[in-house]
Amino acid sequence: MKIAMWSGPRNLSTAMMYAFAARGDCAVWDEPFYAAYLAATGIDHPMRAEILTDNVSNPAEIGARCAGANPGGQPHFYQKHMALHMVDGLPLDWAEGCVNVHLIRHPARVVASYAAKREHPTLADIGYTQHADLFARFPGPVIDATDIRADPATMLQRLCAEIDLPFTPAMLSWPAGPKPYDGTWAPHWYGAIHRSTGFSGAESTLPELPADMQALADKAHPFYQDLARQKLRPPSGSP
Repeated sequence: MKIAMWSGPRNLSTAMMYAFAARGDCAVWDEPFYAAYLAATGIDHPMRAEILTDNVSNPAEIGARCAGANPGGQPHFYQKHMALHMVDGLPLDWAEGCVNVHLIRHPARVVASYAAKREHPTLADIGYTQHADLFARFPGPVIDATDIRADPATMLQRLCAEIDLPFTPAMLSWPAGPKPYDGTWAPHWYGAIHRSTGFSGAESTLPELPADMQALADKAHPFYQDLARQKLRPPSGSP
């Protein structure tokens, strides 16, 4: 099985990658199109030069690898994709052979977390509009990061059942520290996840945002709501 996990930034996406890697039967690839996105847009991101130097930036080559044989001969290939990376001109036909899954998170939480790492984010930076377009083309299960954090075992079991992949409790924990499959950008973005050994506890109330960041979250909210209406539901009575 090839799993294309689509999300925006600051959205539990690295924890989900760690969970699938911990199974022992999944090769993983961390944001395959990040370098291609930077090369295509010219946008300035933290560690831009290192990312472009250390990663494949040829879109056709990346797409072929996403569609090709699973690395290391593993039964499954989990690909952590950022919706915002798929700008015009980057290939998407490879995703037709994948099980496409859509990971979402309330935009207020995303904006608060993203702005702490990179100032003045825009709607394009957080990926909600791009994600809506990708879901229209590649529908699949939708799962909310808040629900996963509230009950990781149940929600991962539900997701695995939905995509016909056996669940294993090994998905619920991983060793602390950097991983050999982390992207080049990990030193800037992955500090908290490197201190973890599993999913964090349930999320608290939504953060209060300054006016400009609240306006950005408000712009993203309708796209989040559209996907949230179709999400896998937590058990009755869960937070």
